[in-house]
Amino acid sequence: MDLLYSSTRNGEEKVTASKAILKGLADDGGLFVPESIPKLDVTIEELAKMSYQETAYAVMKLFFTDFTEEELKNCINKAYDSKFDTDADGAYYLELFHGATIAFKDMALSILPHLLTTAAKKNQVNNEIVILTATSGDTGKAALAGFADVEGTKIVVFYPKDGVSPIQK
Repeated sequence: MDLLYSSTRNGEEKVTASKAILKGLADDGGLFVPESIPKLDVTIEELAKMSYQETAYAVMKLFFTDFTEEELKNCINKAYDSKFDTDADGAYYLELFHGATIAFKDMALSILPHLLTTAAKKNQVNNEIVILTATSGDTGKAALAGFADVEGTKIVVFYPKDGVSPIQK
């Protein structure tokens, strides 16, 4: 059974994960949240033995129930490569500064473009996807890097006049 998402404002509109990703915001301006929080079906001990990609799949499959296993694993494998894994004597660390912009936002923005383009295909959206974002910090650059070279997408970032530092310019 598909996990559905509803608006934080009124909860009347209910959509699948792929439609929530495509819409971004609910029609009433609210954020989409899952109607329930699924229980993880692997133990902590099992998670400790998994790669980051395997862990991501174990968690995401519970929330993105209208994505096939192949679709979700394809998104994960495109987004989460070895740049986020550091092996030190058998211990693994998630070092977020290895991303394109050396910002923690690179981690979240590395999978969003792949989920978005997959959601578009699932829902027969053939138009080019244009992302609009506004920022006064590093979110804009991380979004630009995350969507760089993702076919079928464009991104526009708005920065406030005199609202960013010289180095950000």
